Formats: sequence, structure tokens, C-alpha cells
Amino acid sequence: MKKVAIVTDSNSGITRNQAEQLGIFVVPMPFMIEQDQYLEGINLSQEEFYEKLKQDIPISTSQPAISDVVDLWNDILNHYESVVHIPMSSGLSSSYSTAQMLCEDFDGKVQVVNNQRISVTQRQSVLDAIELAKRDMSASEIKEKLEQVKYESSIYIMVDTLKYLKRGGRITAAAAALGTLLKLKPVLQIQGEKLDAYAKARTVRQAKTIMLDAMKKDIEQRFGGDYHNVHLAIAHTDNEDEALNFKQQVEEAFPGVEIYVDHLSLSVSCHIGPGSLALACSKLL
Repeated sequence: MKKVAIVTDSNSGITRNQAEQLGIFVVPMPFMIEQDQYLEGINLSQEEFYEKLKQDIPISTSQPAISDVVDLWNDILNHYESVVHIPMSSGLSSSYSTAQMLCEDFDGKVQVVNNQRISVTQRQSVLDAIELAKRDMSASEIKEKLEQVKYESSIYIMVDTLKYLKRGGRITAAAAALGTLLKLKPVLQIQGEKLDAYAKARTVRQAKTIMLDAMKKDIEQRFGGDYHNVHLAIAHTDNEDEALNFKQQVEEAFPGVEIYVDHLSLSVSCHIGPGSLALACSKLL
């Protein structure tokens, strides 16, 4: 019997095919679209999601069914001694608290990580967990290590339109109207458990500069000053061409560092809309 299995959810951006290659397990996140439930990566693709979002079809996020999570854990424990479960940030979803409650019935065989991460930073935590498991660490030791470093990450996100923030009640209609009139490109930040405002830009170019400067500041003041000691990533919401252009700019700012590019989590995309761009980092273990 194998020792430790790694489980995450699709908010990490890890697809089912990628999970199979990595030897891990992914719980698909559910979305309610016009009273019907869709599962990310099962019967809802990136393309279908953004098509519906752009058509102003109401989309809301949900959390995985309790039975699906418990059944997965039970199935895994037929082949593994223990499970490390890495859900999205507890500050952005109730998935963590639900999983933590459920794991109490598994006599310590399931360890749920309060990771405070999402999207590409959550993905990096999964990759870190895989490496820690290869070092023969136990599930409880992996959980402890990941929680020790959970705040050693940053995400900055440029929002292309205020429409979806207004729809979700995160800004007022008046603020959205004024921001649209002024063609503002807000830059948001995720530091730990919250999605907060960071700065306002007038152009995409200015927003990129703001995100780069913020990342340089974080690396200097929070992560030891050496950018070779962090994982850097770019994420986007249906904005791949701009993401690849931004990658060149980030590579110039941080020469010699590999930049990973991926879609932002659909759970985040749902609230900020298409056209967004993000710069993220996670400190190396």
C-alpha cells in the first residue's frame, strides 16, 4: 500500500489529465448555471464557461458535494495509508471548513490543509506536497509544512472590466459607472485569505507595471530579496495572448527564472470576468 495521496480541487488549475500525470487526485468544482449544475473539467470547459459568462448568463459558485469528497477519500484509502487534501483558501470558500469537518471521521488518515491559496499558488502547494511526500514525510508533516508557509505567496490581478465586480456586489453601481467612464483597470491582490483592492490603473500597460513593481517589493521585503527563491507565475481569464506578452516583460524583470502561465481559477473568473491578468509568486520551500 502506498503511503500518502495528494488531493486538491480544480481551483488549483490542475486538470484531470495533469492530475493523472502527477499521480494525484482532483475534485471538480461545481457551478450553477441557469439552475443546472456543471462540474469544472467534466461537463464544463474553459471555453464553455467564458462563452456563458460573456452572454450574461447567471453563474454562481458552489462547493463539492459532501458525498463526492467522502467517497473519493474512502476509495483512495483502499490504496493509500493517508490523504493530504489541499482545497482553495478558507477565506474565499467554505470548502475548507466542510472538508475539515468531514475529516474528523477518518481517524487522522485525512489531513486537510488550511492553505490560504488559490489558482497558480494553490497549484504550487500541490507540487510542493508531492515533493514532500517523495521525501517520505507523513500526511500530518506535509500539512504542518504547507501551513507554515501558507502566507509566503502573492497574487496581483488586473481586472479588465468592472461589470462583474458590480454584479457580485463588490463595488457599487456608481463606482462601476465612474470606473468605466474613466476606463480604469483596477489591480486587486490576494494576500492569504482575502481578495482586496490594491491600486487603480488607466491602461493595461500601467497595470502591468504596477503588478511588476508590487511583486519586486514583495520579493525584496517578504521573500528574502532573491527572486531565484520564488516560483513566478502568470494567470489570466480568457486572455492568453496578453498573458504571453506579459510573460516576456516578467522574464526581462526577473532574468533566468521560469515563468509558468495558466488560466485563473474559474471560481475567481466568475467574479472578475474575462480579460484579466495576474502575476503571482510562491516562495520556494
